[in-house]
Amino acid sequence: MMSAAANGEQPSPHTTPSPTSKLRRKAATPTTTVKSRGFCRRISDCIVMGPAASHRVNDQKQHATEKLDQLQVEEIEKALQRQKEVKDVYKMRLEKTQVFLKYCLQVAQDNGFLELILNKDKLDQDLSLSPTITTHSTTLTPQLSPSPPRFHPHLAPLIRQAKIYGWYIHPQEIEILHLSAQGSTADIYRGKWRGLDVAIKCMYPDFFSSNENGVSFFAQEVETLSRQRHPFVLQLIGASLDPPENCWIVTQFLTTNLKDWLHGPGKRQKERTIPLPPLKDRIAKALEISQAMQYLHESKPKILHRDLKPSNIFLDDALHVRVADFGHARCLIDGEKALTGETGTFIYMAPEVIQCGPYDEKCDVYSFGVMLNELITGEYPYIETDYGPSKIALEVAENGLRPTIAKVDEQMDVLIQLVEQSWHHEPAARPNFSQITSTLRVIEKTLNDCSE
Repeated sequence: MMSAAANGEQPSPHTTPSPTSKLRRKAATPTTTVKSRGFCRRISDCIVMGPAASHRVNDQKQHATEKLDQLQVEEIEKALQRQKEVKDVYKMRLEKTQVFLKYCLQVAQDNGFLELILNKDKLDQDLSLSPTITTHSTTLTPQLSPSPPRFHPHLAPLIRQAKIYGWYIHPQEIEILHLSAQGSTADIYRGKWRGLDVAIKCMYPDFFSSNENGVSFFAQEVETLSRQRHPFVLQLIGASLDPPENCWIVTQFLTTNLKDWLHGPGKRQKERTIPLPPLKDRIAKALEISQAMQYLHESKPKILHRDLKPSNIFLDDALHVRVADFGHARCLIDGEKALTGETGTFIYMAPEVIQCGPYDEKCDVYSFGVMLNELITGEYPYIETDYGPSKIALEVAENGLRPTIAKVDEQMDVLIQLVEQSWHHEPAARPNFSQITSTLRVIEKTLNDCSE
């Protein structure tokens, strides 16, 4: 049977092609390679998400929202906790302040200050007649100033107290003789007051202009000195109280201090320039210092010196000590801690003060321990090192550095133990000055018995 194509006829459109013809057409058709796409190039290429995929996306969004809400809640809770902690701290401070204010009110009432405060207008009028003095940078001695005194709230109660007890000094009463010494905050002059040989500490006006608490600090120093009645504490004679130019503290004039008595005048050096005083005399000085500090620490409120060192210990004509320079002193009620770090002199400064941590009266005990060892050895603390004061402070606080310990006879081991206890790193492990005084009395008696 012959096909229509073989007869020269065209195949009918309704004729079913044979398998052979399909193979021939497939072989004749060129093969086209289709490349897969890695991403949608047009909107038309994207696949429309179905209900299941859309539901999963919504769940993810909801989960992210819940997680964000949870984080926000946690942050709010943390903020509330911080606020609570701050509130507790301020509540504690407020309670301490209230206790201290009650104490101050009681002191004011007991000493008659409360009535004076309530009737201050009359006294303020009297004070307006007081002359003033200023220290000019181009002159050596203080000069009278025509400006009237200014009212300072921190000084008003102190001025009333000074007038009542007779230690308020008008500047024109003082005769300035010559400059005796210079410090970081004041010049010290030798002078005369009503026939007495006196020392006049004249505060620099810049101290008040550069320090917003300058008047308060000055008032605290004067007030602290005015309350001291002890044979081994420097005696306040009077004061002129008109900042910034005319802030004068008038005390006994003493010609030497413990540093010069022990080492001789001049700067620190390894070689001695004067003979070392006998050990019993050096222990006698330590005992008098301890008695003075015991008196200060047992006052109500207790008084922290905070800058105990040989140059702040003066000697009178009979070579008895006078603890002096209360410019860094601080009053503390029982259980209170001071927080003013790096107050004092690095070489004699306690580790807790160097580290700006809370501290109490035991910081003075540490300073005394360093000074006691200095009295025993006759050498400056850390003179054997090349460290500067800042490096010494760092080593003291971080690595337990201490001065070279003294070498004494075996019978004086108790003295070395006292030194080591006094400069112990932990304040609670240090003795108080009552204990130190008792120990030094025993040591002094032993030395006196041995010398007889």
